Amino acid sequence: MIADPLTLGILGLAALVLLIVLRLPVAYAMILVGGVGTSLLYGPTIFLGQLKTLAYGQFSIYGLSVVPVFVLMGAMATRSGLSSDLFRAAHAWLGWLRGGMAMAAIAACAGFGAVCGSSLATASTMGRVALPELARYGYHPRLATGTLAAGGVLGILIPPSVVLVIYAIVVEASVVTLFMAALIPGVLAVLLFVAAIAVTIRLRPDLAPPGAAPDRAERWRATRDVVPVLAVFGLVVGGMYAGFYNPTPAASVGVFLVGILWWWRRRPGPAELADALLETARTTGMIYLVVFGAEMLKIFMARTGTPQAAAAWIVEAGLPPLAVILLFLAALVLLGCLMDSLSMILLVVPFFWPVLAEINGGPFQPAEGAAFGLATEDLKIWFGILALVVVELGLVTPPVGLNVFVIAALAEGVPMAEVFRGVVPFFLAEMVRVALLLAFPALTLWLPRVLGG
Repeated sequence: MIADPLTLGILGLAALVLLIVLRLPVAYAMILVGGVGTSLLYGPTIFLGQLKTLAYGQFSIYGLSVVPVFVLMGAMATRSGLSSDLFRAAHAWLGWLRGGMAMAAIAACAGFGAVCGSSLATASTMGRVALPELARYGYHPRLATGTLAAGGVLGILIPPSVVLVIYAIVVEASVVTLFMAALIPGVLAVLLFVAAIAVTIRLRPDLAPPGAAPDRAERWRATRDVVPVLAVFGLVVGGMYAGFYNPTPAASVGVFLVGILWWWRRRPGPAELADALLETARTTGMIYLVVFGAEMLKIFMARTGTPQAAAAWIVEAGLPPLAVILLFLAALVLLGCLMDSLSMILLVVPFFWPVLAEINGGPFQPAEGAAFGLATEDLKIWFGILALVVVELGLVTPPVGLNVFVIAALAEGVPMAEVFRGVVPFFLAEMVRVALLLAFPALTLWLPRVLGG
């Protein structure tokens, strides 16, 4: 038995960081640290008891039932050819601009992310669709690959988003309210990415060829073909916004609608259906394993008093509230260089959120007299969207940059360093978005207030 639990908690954090740096999967690192730490505190019997009951206790939560359904919707959307329809429609409307095909790729990534909910799936699917077309029209590999790597991050924030669901469960927030709050920041990302392409081409016209004259007939054909995708988004997300159903039934409606589109377009065989189900099982299993590891680590850390001690130390330090937010966001950017977005949310938010709530005046603090000028419930939503925007940066920053790895693997002959250079304008655009969301919380909170989320 350890005499000083706080010391053990600090050593556990150091061990966790070391294991992650050594490239042990984050889920296993959290399970190992949580299990060993609990055993040292209370003996192995408590740890074995956790293994017996914790998994069922975690995975039987109704809120988590939405995860496999949204993952299945994304797997079906990836195989149904919806990405091609979105790209053709966006190109028909934007292709006449210089760099318009790259802008169309961003718009298509946003649309596909709205029915997929996964950044990696968005980057991979749109990469297969758009990279050959961008190369055929003479786009520089740096702009083409950078656009698609950056466009993939839109899948993590534009609702529906699996990572937003996990954040909602961790901080006990409403999933629907978070989906409402994410919409305007998601649209803002699309506009800033398109602006980044326009500025880049203005400075370097050689990166993209001149646009072709618009073909009105093709434009309306492409728009007609994309109407079903817009209908799926409207019925799934719009139905949640309107209060017709909560996220799990909404995801089921999405699976049904995407399944109909898939059958109508491609008549999938048993092998394709089995492949989609197996991908759903693998992805859901990975997510649940990370959730389980995070819960084990959270229990261990709570018993050592480490989060409470960190909160007390930050409160006593007297840092301005905005400085604390900036400190936490900077930590997320650094962690994004080491791990994936889901692991970051599950590992960091249980430490950061209690500190912010304490600084603000407590979990039930109204806006009047709050340190951040927001009720704690609003702060929870605002910080969640900020955190996810910053987590997006980790998908395009070295050395992990998962979206960059995906696009580099698809773009044969394009060096990894060239893809990273291509995402620099979009990284800067993301920094502008973070600054706007920090300066104007209403960008995040206005829609939930209007819709009563």
